[in-house]
Amino acid sequence: MDPLVVNTLKSVVGSATPLVIAALGETISERAGVINLSLDGSIMLSAMAGFIAALVTHNPWVGVVTAMIVGGLIAFIIAWGNISLRQDQVAIGFVLTLLCGDLAIFLGQNYTSARGPVFPDIPLPLLKDIPVVGRILFTHDVLVYISYALIFVCWWWLFRTRQGLAHRAVGERPEAAYARGVDVNRRRYIYAVVGGALVGLAGAAYSLNVKPGWTNPPSMRGDGWIALAIVIFGGWHPFRVVLGAYLFAALRALTSVIQRSDVGIPLVVLNAIPWITMIVTLMLVSGGAIDRLLGLLPRSLQNRARAFLRSDPPKALGTRFDMSPGRERPG
Repeated sequence: MDPLVVNTLKSVVGSATPLVIAALGETISERAGVINLSLDGSIMLSAMAGFIAALVTHNPWVGVVTAMIVGGLIAFIIAWGNISLRQDQVAIGFVLTLLCGDLAIFLGQNYTSARGPVFPDIPLPLLKDIPVVGRILFTHDVLVYISYALIFVCWWWLFRTRQGLAHRAVGERPEAAYARGVDVNRRRYIYAVVGGALVGLAGAAYSLNVKPGWTNPPSMRGDGWIALAIVIFGGWHPFRVVLGAYLFAALRALTSVIQRSDVGIPLVVLNAIPWITMIVTLMLVSGGAIDRLLGLLPRSLQNRARAFLRSDPPKALGTRFDMSPGRERPG
């Protein structure tokens, strides 16, 4: 295969890593019924905090832990405001994404363009020697490999364990889960914080790997909203969510290639292509158009395709649950 194509695909995998981690974190939260709308600001604040911690200590792992603590704390505020204070989680998340974004810019202004530690690439023995695939998938840094592990751990937890079944029940039928002895709100706290910590890890992946350092305005601004859209596109299923993250990163890489080829397309149009494609895809997946398109397939494939493309949110997503049967409330 052409080395340029291989290098481009390798860069797609690397650049998609923060989106993969953030979208998986949001999937974990939303599967429990908690919407973390603070993703964009949370990623920026975590990236800033992680970079500064790594810069001061000269240890990128300290930056990772710091970023995860920041992300988990932001998610805890959302869960606490919704569950304990009985406020609307969507409103809290939206306020926090604005607050955290501005706070990251303010606190990080003295560290703009500073050079800090980054994670080096670690080619995996044997795996890196696999033709083509080895170069694309197994010559990255440790955060990329962590993202690989998270994909399968998240899927295994949700769909292959009893605790994962209870996790999904909390987001689908909290009354039934409560009747079976599950502490709904306690689990929502836990999964919201775990998901938020992964969002923080995504922030660290930006400032310590994909886009090393800190810039003003932040180079990752807007990617939190993309991660939220990817979760919807992926139908709250880890494998589909990851596919959406890689597709979006591939679209970005394609626009960069087109820019370098000097085909005369305005830069604004090229930069808008990934966003427009995501919007169109979401409309197809969530609307009736996809059913009409699937009608063109052989009947034997239609049901499988519908099952794969179905994008139904958890039924209790965004609702508040009081610890007594029949007391579920919006927000």
